[in-house]
Amino acid sequence: MNSTSPRRRFAHAAVAGLALTGLLSACGGSESGDSDAEPKSAGPVTLDFWGWANGQEAVVKAFNASHKDVQLKYTKVTDQLTMQKQLTNAVKAGNAPCLLQNTGEYVTSWVSQGALADITQYVESSKDKFNPGSWAVGQVQGKIYGVPTASAPAFTIYRTDIFKKYDLEPPKTWDDFIAAGKVLKKHDIKITNYAGEDPSTLEVLAMQAGAHWYSVDGDSWVVNFQDEGSLKAAKVIQEIIDNDLNSKLSFADYTAVQRNYDNAGTVTRQISTWQMSGMVQNFTKSFGEWALAPWPTYKGEAPKTPAATNQSGNLTLVTEKCKNKEQAAEAALWMSTDPGAVKTMASPETGSGVMPALADTSEYVPQAIPEKLLGKNYEPAQKVVTDSMNTITDDWTFGPNWTAMFTEMQDEWAKVVSKKQKVTDLLAHMQEWTVNDLKQRGISVKG
Repeated sequence: MNSTSPRRRFAHAAVAGLALTGLLSACGGSESGDSDAEPKSAGPVTLDFWGWANGQEAVVKAFNASHKDVQLKYTKVTDQLTMQKQLTNAVKAGNAPCLLQNTGEYVTSWVSQGALADITQYVESSKDKFNPGSWAVGQVQGKIYGVPTASAPAFTIYRTDIFKKYDLEPPKTWDDFIAAGKVLKKHDIKITNYAGEDPSTLEVLAMQAGAHWYSVDGDSWVVNFQDEGSLKAAKVIQEIIDNDLNSKLSFADYTAVQRNYDNAGTVTRQISTWQMSGMVQNFTKSFGEWALAPWPTYKGEAPKTPAATNQSGNLTLVTEKCKNKEQAAEAALWMSTDPGAVKTMASPETGSGVMPALADTSEYVPQAIPEKLLGKNYEPAQKVVTDSMNTITDDWTFGPNWTAMFTEMQDEWAKVVSKKQKVTDLLAHMQEWTVNDLKQRGISVKG
């Protein structure tokens, strides 16, 4: 996620905290392999590459056509969460791919498990090609483990025809959002969708409210799921759920979710550019009826856009067991910097509509926004996207057990969406669970 001018700030992704020696040592992290020991192949080197983003197959095809000595073998994984499960199994079995797509919040966890390779020596000289925030997401304790592929401005997309029909304005605050949701409910329309398997809704609203689930104090991690920001986010979410303002469609049936938006069953989303590609590829009825508005604020507060979870910058990571780390790192750099590859991924029609992680992305803003979806609202949407890049939170830290924590939170979030427990119950459970989990891993923790 980066801006044109001035450059926007990115979530710290624990860069500051993790630079402190010892915070990950109890997790069993390992050093990357010696490049001098890498085998020399007489023929082309073939590197396995796992990812889920639309457009990657085309990028891999272009890479293979332009490289004789290195070839990529692409495997498309279903989605981000499936990747975590499959990678866990592959690491345990010793057959992880050389390259894989992932998002910033998982880097610390995988490094702590010794699953990722330190590729600093191969890519550090290219850091000026990227915006500083995105580049930092792939770093842990000063070492580089991934090359950024995307950044993600965030905003609200909404159905202009439905809002006009019921005399509604795009919500400027979360209070406005709830009020609009209550009006729409009278007409059997939901203002948002909470998938029971995806607690990132809670994370991004907490982040926007100034929460800090993980932080560092000296040589210890501090865990706090019940700070002021978390409770502020919980209040908004609870009111939406209590008033039945949300759909409950699982992204396991992605087509059904998109059909629901296309048919105006649900009429807003807080998303980034890449998520619009799924709308373009699955809609049939509502093209031209959508517009962008800034992410809602908390009442009385300045605009603040969250950055994390599936909204955080994507990376191409190199795994520790890869026998050709240098070639893998160079392939990752090519996919993030080659003009053709970048344009392919930036387009919501040929790729994923992702905003590149490059230092200057001004030329890609129009490409990352689908004119087909927005119609006459296409031009003003570009300003919304550009403005959002300058309001991103920059003080969020991912903990060393993030993957396990998020998996536990999924189960608790499902109970929240189904009204079996309150959001505050979830937060209390996650506080106790996370502290205990870190202690069991032998990591110093306060909370």
